[in-house]
This record gives sequence, C-alpha cells and structure tokens, in this order.
Amino acid sequence: MTDATASITCSIVHRSPGRLRLRLLGLNRSEMLANRVQQSLEQTTGIQQIRLNRAAQCVVVRYHPDCLSPGQILDQVTAVEGDPSLPLVPLTPAISSTSPPASESFRDSLTPSLLAAALAWLSGRPRLAALRPLALLSLLVAVFPTAQRAWETVRDERRLNIDGLDLLALSLGAWQGRLLTPALTLTLHELGDGIRQQTARRTEVQTADLRDTIGRFAWVQEPGEDSPHQVESDRVPVEARVIVYPGEQIPVDGTVLAGEATIDQQGLTGEAMPVVRRPGDRVWASTLVRSGQLQLRAERVGSQTRAAASLELLREAPVQDTRMANYAAKLADRLIWPSLLLAGITLLTSRNPARAAAILTLDFVTGIRVSIPTAFLGALNHTTRHGILVRSGRTLEELAEVDTLVFDKTGTLTQGTIAIAGVRSRPQGLPAERVLQLAAAAEQQLTHPLAEALVRYSQEQGLSLPVRDHWSYDLGLGVEAEIEGQLVWVGSQRFLQEAGVDWCGQPQGGELLRGLEGESLIYVACDRRFQGLIHYTDPLRPESKMLLERLQTLYGIEIYLLTGDHPRRAAEVAQQLGIPPERVQAEAFPEDKARMVRELHRSGRTVAFVGDGLNDSVALAYADVSVSFAQGSEIARETADVVLMNDCLTDLLQAIAISRQTRSLIDQNIALVVGPNLAALGLATTVGLNPLLATAIHNGSAIAAGLNSLRPLVVHQLHWEPIQEGQ
Repeated sequence: MTDATASITCSIVHRSPGRLRLRLLGLNRSEMLANRVQQSLEQTTGIQQIRLNRAAQCVVVRYHPDCLSPGQILDQVTAVEGDPSLPLVPLTPAISSTSPPASESFRDSLTPSLLAAALAWLSGRPRLAALRPLALLSLLVAVFPTAQRAWETVRDERRLNIDGLDLLALSLGAWQGRLLTPALTLTLHELGDGIRQQTARRTEVQTADLRDTIGRFAWVQEPGEDSPHQVESDRVPVEARVIVYPGEQIPVDGTVLAGEATIDQQGLTGEAMPVVRRPGDRVWASTLVRSGQLQLRAERVGSQTRAAASLELLREAPVQDTRMANYAAKLADRLIWPSLLLAGITLLTSRNPARAAAILTLDFVTGIRVSIPTAFLGALNHTTRHGILVRSGRTLEELAEVDTLVFDKTGTLTQGTIAIAGVRSRPQGLPAERVLQLAAAAEQQLTHPLAEALVRYSQEQGLSLPVRDHWSYDLGLGVEAEIEGQLVWVGSQRFLQEAGVDWCGQPQGGELLRGLEGESLIYVACDRRFQGLIHYTDPLRPESKMLLERLQTLYGIEIYLLTGDHPRRAAEVAQQLGIPPERVQAEAFPEDKARMVRELHRSGRTVAFVGDGLNDSVALAYADVSVSFAQGSEIARETADVVLMNDCLTDLLQAIAISRQTRSLIDQNIALVVGPNLAALGLATTVGLNPLLATAIHNGSAIAAGLNSLRPLVVHQLHWEPIQEGQ
C-alpha cells in the first residue's frame, strides 16, 4: 500500500517522524466510526497518543516510529472504516493492501447501473422478453449500494436520508414493472456522484520536512578544535558555536559572535532586500547567507526555531473539507419528509401507486445532483484553460463569497527583485551614463543582489563594462575599485564619508535627493569626488494598482497588506496602491500574518490570502481561500487553494469572476430543476400525472440543467466583466 492514500475516504494529510495526521471522511457524521477508530488505535502497540477532531474529520496519531510506519496505521484505520464488523486485533506488519485509482472507482460504480439500464431496455423488446429476470437481477445489484447507505444511515443516525427516498422511488417503479426508469435514475445518480468525486481536491498536503527547510547539517566548532565538524541540524547543542559559510542556509536561531554577512531573509520574513548582520545581531534558521561568513551562538535548534514554529502552525491549521459543497444533499434532507408525506396521502386517497411513484420521482434532487457538480467541473476546466489552478469546487464557492483580501507585499504586489529606478549625476560632474558604467564595473562579479541588478541594468542601457583592476569589498558598506586608472567608490553614504570623499557642494547628496525620500540609494565617487547616486527599489507589479482598484471599487472587497518589510517601505507601497494605513501591518512574522487572518475570519469575514513564500504558508492555511503563484515557494504552492500558473495577479480577477458566474449558473440550474418539477408535482397531487411523464419531466429538467452547466466548457472565452451583487 502507498502512503498517499488508502481509500477514497481515508488519506494522509501530513506526516513527520512519530506523528501522523489522517483525514477520514464521514467522521463528523458517525459517532460509532469515531469510537471504533479510537478503540482500535488504542489497542495497537506503539501508539502513544490519539486525538480525534470530528468536526474537521481528522485523526492525529503520535506513535513510536521504530514500531510502526504511517502505512500500517493507515491500514488499521482503513480496515475499521471499511468493515465495522472486523474484530479489533493488534496491528501486524503483514497488513498490506492497494486501492484503485479514482478513475477506476468511478468506472466500477457506474458500470452496474449502465448494465441494468441496457438490459432493462433490451428486455422491453418482445423478442428479448426472456432477459427480464436478468434485467431485474442486474437492477438489484446496481441498487444495492444505495440500499446499503440508506440502511446504515437509519441504523447509525436514526434518520432517513436521500438514499432512502431514492430507494423508495426505485422500488415503486420496479414494483410496477418499469425497470428502465429506476435503472436510468440510478445511472444519473452515479454519474453525479462520480463527477463530484473526480473534481474533489486531494486532501493530502505536502509540507516540507523540517530539515529540508533549515538545512540538514550544521558546522559546529567545539572549544579547542582547529576546524568545525558536521552535525545534523536538529542535533546541534544549545550554546554551541556554529559556522555558516557563503551560500549556506543558517541552521539555527542564534546570535552572531564573529564575522559579517549579507543575509537573504525573504523566505522567512518577506524582506526583499538582503540585510547585513554583524556581531550581536540576531539571525534565524532557514535564511540564506549570500556573502560573508558568520560564527553563531546557537540558541534555538530543530523544532524550537522560528521556521519550525511556522511549519507546526501550518500542521495544526484547521483541515477544511475540500470536497465541493453538496447542495443537493442539503436540499434533499429538507424535502424528504414532505415528499414522503405527500406521496403517502396521495396513495391513501387515490389508491394509485403510480401517482405516489410519480411524486417520489419528482424529488427535485437528481437534476441538482448532476448539474451542480457539472457546473463546478466546467468552471474548473475553464479556469485551468486560463492558467488558473483551482483545486476544488469548494474553493470556487468560497471565492465567490470573499469580501476581504489580505496581500503579502514582497513577491506578490511587488516583483520581489531589486531593480534600478534611475541614475542622477551632480552638475559639472560625470554624465549619468558614466556614473552607471563605473558603478556597474566596480560591482561586477559580486554575488550581492544589488550588484547583479546594477550589472543587468547597465547591460540593458547598452553600456559596455570596462575592466576592473584592484578592488576591495567592505561587507555591508560598498566596494572600492580601480577602473581605467581611476579610483571608484560605490556604496552607502557612510562608506563615501569614511573614504574622505569631497561632496563638491552636494553634502550627502544635496539637491540630487529631491523627490527620493524613502528610496534606497547607492552613492558613487570617482577620484575622491562625489559624482552621483543611483536609486533602486523592489518595484510594484505593473498590474497591482489596477487589480486593487477593481477589487475595491467594483467588487467591494476590503484590502489588507501584511509584510515583513520595514514600516517605511510598507507605508510607501500602501500609499501607491491606495490601501488605508490602518489596514497595513509591517515587520510581520508568519505567526503575525496567521493571527491577522484568524481575527478577520472570526469577525465574520470570508478571507482570501495571497502570498508566495514560506513565511506566507501559515496564513495561507488559515484563510478561507488561499492564493499563490506557480513560481512561489513549494510549500506555499502546495498549501494554496488557487495557484496562478501565469504568475499574473490579474488572473485573480478572472478567478473571482468565474466563481461568481458559477454561483449564478448554479442558481439557474436550481430554477431549471425546481420549476418544472414543482409544476409537475402540483399536477401529480391534484389531477394525477402519468409516471412516465413525471419521469420525462424529472429527467428532462436534469438534462437541461446539466447542459446548462456545460456552457463554460464550450465557450472559448468567458466574459468576465465584474458581476455586481444582486445580478
């Protein structure tokens, strides 16, 4: 058996050594199933702790990994779920099973009803009347799963469900000798159920292993040792001295003891610009040393690091049922007893089983059971054609209700990369092109993102880079180089001041700074004379402003901005995008983002979160609808309900428009089904209605609704202008 899935209704959501989280559909509806699962696991050697969450339909198991494997535990739960009569015995390693793919299960469930319909149709021909017993037998085989589900609901929950109503209608039809009608009805039911199953989102969520996130190994230097030795990252002793080299991930949370390094924290905090860390500064596991070397004092290791805490929050996030909402079942539950009562009264007063059968046939449900999943299937297919991966019909339903959108900044509303915004040179100094050329030449072949951006920008401007001779790089400050016989300084204002540069009447940049308040700057000097400055930024995506304007003005959606970046930059971006200051939170770690999402949800809002990094994955998991990008981090991509495969934010508008049009389509389908069936029901209870005509109306409305649901599949370009509320 594979670990991915054991059956259609039981699967692994998350696993880590000694801990397993299972999803067991139906756990919220059957107390007997919950009790038997818990009892079975408690009797299993190697199980340490069991926690059942019936509302979320999940089971969390802590176990000894030396005694058990996730597959064996899954086998045990699957055995209990599949056959409640099985004796409860200790788990043995010999248990092994396989499950068919979903497509095979769909085909297997549909085959009996199709065979029954074919035999019923053939047996209606005079020459083939001898097939009638075989047709009846095939119908009994096809109807058995419906009868079994109806009986289990009555036995376990003491109520009659839609399967019971279906069984009564099918039985009356068969009792009157009409085998084709119940066989066709069964086929429609199985088709609708199969479509629902095919479009259901797989509940298994792949999350990164902790050691993959913070790095699998650390270099630890013991007192008295000349060189460090390698230790597994989650086994580093607290207070140990850890060495981190260029290009490596920091494996622990700690404090810098010696050295300086440029660190990329974007994956954890969302900051686009690398930061410089020196002795006394704090550093975090999972962040990347871009240049320089550090010696750290380990303070939190393994599961105690901030990165590990983010992953644990993700694991403990509520598991929502990702199967599309079964509108038909809800409607059917409300109509079961009125339908039974009406059919009973009609049978008693008219003494005509045909009229009662007609009433039970007109159950309003079959058409909805087929058309609603088909509507979702068409919409999901359509979003896929437009480069939008929507994982389930449940996501489309929630997306249509979203009234609050929370955005991460870096890499979501911005491009997530450093870009040169412009070059300014002082009057009577070198031309701006020469300033850029010297700066790029001095920075060439350095691994710092700003250096790469400078070289890239100069190439885009068509400038050739002269040869850099002698040079030295002062980490976090700048670079000094000799270029074509001239000494060039490129770096921070402090770097130029310490070099004794003559500001030439432009102290600290002077008039060149006008209009650049809040911008990130790099200063350039040549032969100890200030020549100009270059300003750079993490630019907004071109579509960000338009997207937010449409979301707010046309859909009435409130926008919030959460970022790990500095408050100044966050306020600047919010102002550019028209986001009110009270809806902006800067310097937000993953737990802060998750807390904001939870608070908005508790206030009664339907919240969508848009992000692309590890630092966003927790908030993504807690949102009603989570949105990420194909080029985002793997964990964000796997957590997200909606993935924008084209990495274009405007696709989010399309997804929302399609979801709202799908909701409108479902309303149309309900009207197409309920209207004709309601009229036919009125005729059946008053003047009478031939069961064949009732079946024609019933199935005809189902077909009409189903065809209506297929419209998105045949329309090449969906008109996705915003739909106003009430339309």
